[in-house]
Amino acid sequence: MKTRLIGRLPKVGIRPVIDGRERGVRESLETQTMNMAKAAAQLIEENLRFPSGEKVECVIADTTIGGVADAARCADKFSREGVGVSLTVTPCWCYGTEVMDTDTLVPKAVWGFNGTERPGAVYLAAALASYTQKGLPAFGIYGRDVQDSDDTSIPEDVSEKILRFVRAAIAAAQMKGKSYLSLGYTSMGIAGSMVDSNFFQDYLGMRTEFVESVEVIRRMEEGIYDHEEFEKALAWVKENCKEGEDRNEPDKQRDPERKEWEWETVVKMTLICRDLMIGNPKLAELGFGEEARGHNAIAGGFQGQRQWTDYYPNADFTEAILNSSFDWNGLREAFVFATENDSLNAVPMLFGHLLTNTAQIFSDVRTFWSPEAVKRVSGKELTGLARDGIIHLINSGSTTLDATAQQKDAEGNSVMKPYWDVTEDEAQACLDNTRWCPASLGYFRGGGYSSQFKTAGKMPVTMSRVNLVKGLGPVLQIAEGWTVELPEDIHKVLDERTDPTWPTTWFVPRLNDCDAFKDVYSVMANWGANHGAISYGHIGADLITLASILRIPVSMHNVDEKDIFRPSAWGSFGTHKESADYKACENYGPIYG
Repeated sequence: MKTRLIGRLPKVGIRPVIDGRERGVRESLETQTMNMAKAAAQLIEENLRFPSGEKVECVIADTTIGGVADAARCADKFSREGVGVSLTVTPCWCYGTEVMDTDTLVPKAVWGFNGTERPGAVYLAAALASYTQKGLPAFGIYGRDVQDSDDTSIPEDVSEKILRFVRAAIAAAQMKGKSYLSLGYTSMGIAGSMVDSNFFQDYLGMRTEFVESVEVIRRMEEGIYDHEEFEKALAWVKENCKEGEDRNEPDKQRDPERKEWEWETVVKMTLICRDLMIGNPKLAELGFGEEARGHNAIAGGFQGQRQWTDYYPNADFTEAILNSSFDWNGLREAFVFATENDSLNAVPMLFGHLLTNTAQIFSDVRTFWSPEAVKRVSGKELTGLARDGIIHLINSGSTTLDATAQQKDAEGNSVMKPYWDVTEDEAQACLDNTRWCPASLGYFRGGGYSSQFKTAGKMPVTMSRVNLVKGLGPVLQIAEGWTVELPEDIHKVLDERTDPTWPTTWFVPRLNDCDAFKDVYSVMANWGANHGAISYGHIGADLITLASILRIPVSMHNVDEKDIFRPSAWGSFGTHKESADYKACENYGPIYG
């Protein structure tokens, strides 16, 4: 397990701050304060991993921090160690501004111990006031119940906040300095594929790399790929990727020789797109040193339509395989690779991947089916979770194969797992439940193969999307809900009314009293773009925390208010959480801007 990107993984720095008065006060608190730091480190290291599989590592200051000299030594150590997240812990009063962390680019939180012997809560309040006054938003963590001074356990409510903060902060830290790779540019006039380099730099700390699609052709024609791996990949494809029905008119269907060429081409495209993202030392051995380096891309997208797909096979296979947790080399971390180069859908895909370590679903938010419409066309009634209507998530084959929902938990429920928990049998089941249909030549004149499957079972999922609003900037939409599996007689009728050669996920959002979630239709009607990124699990609260770190306001969500965790400074912008979020993000501006 090793990250495939350039640059060390960020660490979590833990700062045990203390009352600096010696001759009895500081000495009496040393053990308790350092034990808090050790307990926090243990909690984080036992529960959090990077998408590459490596465990999140914590760095604790060499000593407790009682004043500015100690704080400076800690900051120096954190700089040397590559700390990207700061967590301050204390059970007592400390000298607020003298011991605080003042790094403007590092997300920070403070855990004040809820005990009666010393005023940890008083310091927490003073520290948060200092951070707010200095324009350094920090998250405040304080347990609901009083603990005894010798209690080294971390209450459940405290551990939940620590882990939520660190998950989000470590996600933000991983993006910093990495690249978004745009292969081609604008697809069919989609605004999200008009990649905004200022957004990536100012809000995410990321580069944008632009490579014209002709580079893929050059590499194919000049043989700039690993030829041994190509033969291995092609053999794997022939064994595991079963062709589906060709829905094109018989007189327009491609002959076997052309289809064989298309298979070879899409496999080469997959190797080349991966190499463009992360590089490949094998290319240096072949004499292509520049090409071997890659673009250090943590996410990317492929323009495809129309200039590419009018002439060459589409990238449906490439996108689906890259987005999956496995390929011909076995189980591995899924990539984040957007179809139609929709960078604003790649970003929430990246958010979901970094927060959950799982593969992400890219889909059109295609159709709302009301119960009445379903009954009219199928003669059947929707029941269970689907009873109030469903949203058809479907795209031309780029969806991760993990979305077949063939991975299972201990109780046999459908799930999507980090790649290190996926078994070989589960990966094979994902492949066995996928067919690769020859592309619709009306859409894709150059041919190619689209994945065809339907998401099985019922899974908790979160759909999200970033939209850019002129005069406002980026906003994030979130809709938690579930996938549902329709009876085959209903699914078949509905699926046949669109393109049945594409992968289908039926989605039901969780409803509430908010206007955007009063019914399923309203969710569809309020969605801000044609695409959505769907992540396994109900991760809306984590997305909200991450968005606040990045200063991106949330324009729509169905997360319970009690689970919303933002920097304490947000409370200074009013009691209405949505309004305060907008005002705070506007006030502080993008973190890297």
